[in-house]
Amino acid sequence: MVTDPIADFLTRIRNAQLAGHRLVEIPASNLKKRLTEILYDQGYILKYKFEDDNKQGLIKIALKYDPNTKVPAIRSLERVSRPGLRQYAKPAEIKRVINGLGVAILSTSKGVLTDKQAKAQNVGGEVLCYIS
Repeated sequence: MVTDPIADFLTRIRNAQLAGHRLVEIPASNLKKRLTEILYDQGYILKYKFEDDNKQGLIKIALKYDPNTKVPAIRSLERVSRPGLRQYAKPAEIKRVINGLGVAILSTSKGVLTDKQAKAQNVGGEVLCYIS
């Protein structure tokens, strides 16, 4: 049993990149599916596929690397809010990640959004993670 599924999601991606894997499989949930879509939209992963296995389902993510240097596209994944200490931010308090080059992912009343989308819609929420 995993007590923090978002941290598990980020750790699986981080470990797969450190090991140099091209593909990582993660147990699915609606929140993890949305996080995967955001990673794809922001250009951090190559592609993804949602598979149904008559249980929980699976997310298969193809990781993205620089073709010349083999450096992963995702340099850091940082979990911000956690079950023991939730972190919330108003629209004006949302921090910029690496001066706007990274992405903060928030869980808001309008769904899971990036920091820029949340500011544009003027909603705050729980800061899930920082990605750069």
